[in-house]
Amino acid sequence: MNKCIGVLTSGGDNPGLNAALRGLGKAAIGNYGMHVIGFKDGFRGLANNHTIRLDEPALSGILTLGGTILGTSRDKPHRMVVGDKTMDMTDVIVENYNRNHLDVLVCIGGGGTQKNAFRLMEKGLNIITLPKTIDNDVAMTDVTIGFDTALSIATDAIDRLHSTAHSHHRIILVEIMGHKAGWLALGAGLAGGADIILIPEIPYDANNIANAIVRRFRKGKRFSIVAVAEGARSVEDADILRIAEEKKKNAKTKKDKELAEADLNILQKQHADNTVRLANQLQSLTGLDFRVTILGYIQRGGIPSANDRLLATRLGAECADLIQQGKYGVMVSVKGNGSELVPLDQVAGKRKTIPLDHEWIKSAQKLDIFLGN
Repeated sequence: MNKCIGVLTSGGDNPGLNAALRGLGKAAIGNYGMHVIGFKDGFRGLANNHTIRLDEPALSGILTLGGTILGTSRDKPHRMVVGDKTMDMTDVIVENYNRNHLDVLVCIGGGGTQKNAFRLMEKGLNIITLPKTIDNDVAMTDVTIGFDTALSIATDAIDRLHSTAHSHHRIILVEIMGHKAGWLALGAGLAGGADIILIPEIPYDANNIANAIVRRFRKGKRFSIVAVAEGARSVEDADILRIAEEKKKNAKTKKDKELAEADLNILQKQHADNTVRLANQLQSLTGLDFRVTILGYIQRGGIPSANDRLLATRLGAECADLIQQGKYGVMVSVKGNGSELVPLDQVAGKRKTIPLDHEWIKSAQKLDIFLGN
């Protein structure tokens, strides 16, 4: 009998998701006569059994579309808000998997999706995942679907800010997404010619940043572009966060873990306006004119780049081959110009951050770009 594939997109929306759906669907239908069922709005759609048939007409014309035709959400199968309650919907999801006679569930998403998919695999479901996130922080893959597009958008923004900074003799801090990894900020900072780049992997000292800006000013460089990753932190804040994370990790009871998680959530909320606070702090230290630009969700939207379309199409098509071969419990990762199957237990719960000896960091140092420390 022809196999039946279930597929969902989960987490933040992303350029290239529709290209991945198209690559998977067209290869599965055209080469193997498989049936493809899409679940709307991530794992919530799987729990509610909200489906759409992904046949050839449904897949036509979506290659260049941003976002995802399936919709998405950040719902977790084991902790889903239903009405005014938070419930474990895992058993319901398993029931719907069987009700739809699925042979496999394909989950396209970032780190959270990989973790949730692994939980479902542990419940006995056949799972394959594809790595997507503009943050580029999924473990065990060279790159993720969506990163290239977001990198181009952030670089273009820095390019445009240069003319304003130069004309008004200002220091502009541009906040770039990336969650707790600095790939986007470092890549866009290098490509866009930023003078200072602040990333989560290297905690910064505001006094040192101020001194670096003043040194530039004294050399006659009357403007500066500072690329700030949204997860960048001062040395002091990084220490506080590290202690809070260790407290959560070492919590013995469920109550202690919940309290530690609540403390972490408070710290995250306090960090939300960090770039604005840093700009005010630097203005006080230097007496110079600072402005802040927060790119926000503009980095996640729009038409996917050619590289992201190629990557998503290639991974989606390969996923169809793996399903035909019955290879499950893996993420299809990117390795150089090829791909590699990585067991989900090696991906779930892990994050790929920038190694301090990475070539991008070495390049920044050679160009005398200040990294905050």
